[in-house]
Amino acid sequence: MSAAHDLDGLIRFILRDEVWSERLREVLDEHLGPALEEFDIDFEDLGDLIGQSWPMILWGCAFEDLLGRRYGAGGDNVADLYLKRRGWKEPALTRSYIEGLRDAPVSLYEVSEIRPGQSMQLRDVLTGSGPVTVQEKSATRSLKPWDRVVVRVVPQRKGHVISGALLPFSPEAVEFLMDGLRHALKIGKRKELRLTVDQLRKCAPIFAGAWLFSCLPDILDPTPIHLSNSEGDDLLFHDVRFPLAKGVTQAQVATRLDKVAGLERTGPKEWTWLEAAPAPAWNARGGLALESTVSAGRVLGTLELKGKALTLSVNSARRAERGVALIREALGDLVKPPLTAIRTIDQVRADDAGSTAREEHEEIPPEIARQAVHELLDRHYRGILDEPVPALGGKTPREAARTPAGRKKVVDWLKLIENRSASNPGSPLAEYDFRWMWEELGLEDQRR
Repeated sequence: MSAAHDLDGLIRFILRDEVWSERLREVLDEHLGPALEEFDIDFEDLGDLIGQSWPMILWGCAFEDLLGRRYGAGGDNVADLYLKRRGWKEPALTRSYIEGLRDAPVSLYEVSEIRPGQSMQLRDVLTGSGPVTVQEKSATRSLKPWDRVVVRVVPQRKGHVISGALLPFSPEAVEFLMDGLRHALKIGKRKELRLTVDQLRKCAPIFAGAWLFSCLPDILDPTPIHLSNSEGDDLLFHDVRFPLAKGVTQAQVATRLDKVAGLERTGPKEWTWLEAAPAPAWNARGGLALESTVSAGRVLGTLELKGKALTLSVNSARRAERGVALIREALGDLVKPPLTAIRTIDQVRADDAGSTAREEHEEIPPEIARQAVHELLDRHYRGILDEPVPALGGKTPREAARTPAGRKKVVDWLKLIENRSASNPGSPLAEYDFRWMWEELGLEDQRR
């Protein structure tokens, strides 16, 4: 916090006054009480659960809320009272900041135009007001484009700054917040959520509560992530090795494989096993579905000829069974009965970790790796533009972008995938430029 925003005097004033300190405790209970009661947690224990800095930020949310509240018939306000009695001790910029904090409602903002260490643009998601540039140093170094944050925007001199109590909101927390606001204000799901300043003030405790309710369940009772492929099969990596029959050459096997529908040659001795009509990734048990796709379809597995054997690699037992049947039908007596090696995902990770140290001297130069990843992402996303996306109601991005309602969904979808990509600092993913997708879909004017 800068010297101009030093609120120590105001905080001491509140804590030493019996009436206002009690009112602060009441506001703090409004913000945190429902979540603490639901999960049977004391405020003093929060730091051990969510990190030592967060309880003070949550306390700051309640403190800032108190500064905007008025009590009694006379509309008593603690910020006004402090400035009247002690304001003469404070610098002009601090007095201005306290007045701005008193008048600024908390809201949900979308981040863009980040200049690390200098400034960023914030667009109020709940009021629909245009973006405002705020001067900020520390937060701009960790936030990514299209992040959502809950904070107060305070006018300062000829510009704006943000308050000290900033909460980053995940997509899950945003959804929890929206549901809470609709319930509190009795706004139906079909009606656009556009709030007034008075509504934001009345709903201030919901913001901190939504943040806690969205993060505490996984901390207190973490659910192991169930990993599957897009068909819902458990991830179990199979390497099925078919020894070539006596006298059979690689050329004979390759000739047969080139004729198999669904096998696409990707190298001199390599094939990709594709399914022509890829289905969207899903997981019936609510976990994470891992899948690879290319423009021609969903990848079911790979085949490689090496020495005197053909190896099929797939990620589930069911695909291994299908693949074995496919190869036996295609190759017949050109191959012997297969031998199968099975690995769990933990074993694969361990193998990868072990091989990393051995292969450091063969590491791909960063600029080459970056180019390869970006080319892969280009192909991946160009294919997705013409594939059904569950988040778009099963429509392709091109189809959805043709209607006003669909365009809004596509914009949200683009921001989500761009934000997730940017949240991988130091990797080629974070440096990928999604601008071409916005232009391809005619939405470049919405990228703000």
